[in-house]
Amino acid sequence: MAQVHLENVTVRFGSAKSNQITALQNLDLVIPEEQFAVIVGPSGCGKSSALDLVAGLNRATEGRVTLGSTVIEKPGSERGMVPQNYSLFPWLTVQKNVEYGLALKNVPNAERTERASHYVDAVGLTKFRKAYPSQLSGGMKQRVAIARALAVNPEVLLMDEPFGALDSQTRSVMQELLLKIWQQERKTVLFITHDIDEALYLGDVVYVMSARPGRIIDTVHVGIERPRDYSVTTSSEFVDLKKRIMSSLHAEVDKALAMT
Repeated sequence: MAQVHLENVTVRFGSAKSNQITALQNLDLVIPEEQFAVIVGPSGCGKSSALDLVAGLNRATEGRVTLGSTVIEKPGSERGMVPQNYSLFPWLTVQKNVEYGLALKNVPNAERTERASHYVDAVGLTKFRKAYPSQLSGGMKQRVAIARALAVNPEVLLMDEPFGALDSQTRSVMQELLLKIWQQERKTVLFITHDIDEALYLGDVVYVMSARPGRIIDTVHVGIERPRDYSVTTSSEFVDLKKRIMSSLHAEVDKALAMT
């Protein structure tokens, strides 16, 4: 059974037909339960628009988006979101930021503290529990964002280029941390990235999108055994998959550049 299904989805922006932009067109995407799915594509292809549909932050112009048998029409706690810009509350400590979603769900204080503490520990921020976001590095802030999303126990974890603003070394550490947590939690994940290496290292499947209007032009199943470490990035299987994705994207990137 599909956990998440974007069914023949088209998204247009703009009220007047003459000024409308079609971001997605006839996009069909199925993400089974517990799968780590990744979308790559050229800039402006509609990757984040697809994620916003699953998050309930936007509505499809045509088609529908479902979680199980339920049509997604608005945000919900069964979907946890990790944005690129952290979106932490600067006046709250690490612990209180992670507790925030639980407080909205009226989880009792003792349980809230226990669950938040578990995920603060899981992302390696035990010693920074009482720190404020201004006292954290970018990678540490993103750890808080991941812990906050997981603390509410969502069915689906949505990640919009969460490591895009990090330096390469911190990014590698965060990828390893995410894989470790995912291996334990086994959430359904929809992950957006520009980075092909990141997509193949993390994902069970990589969906390659066309230039705008976005649609799926290739579905790459990553058969590399788990658990993974960075040695897989030099394997012949990894390199062959990377070549396949680069080949699919090459013409689409040219199209995307021509639109700017």
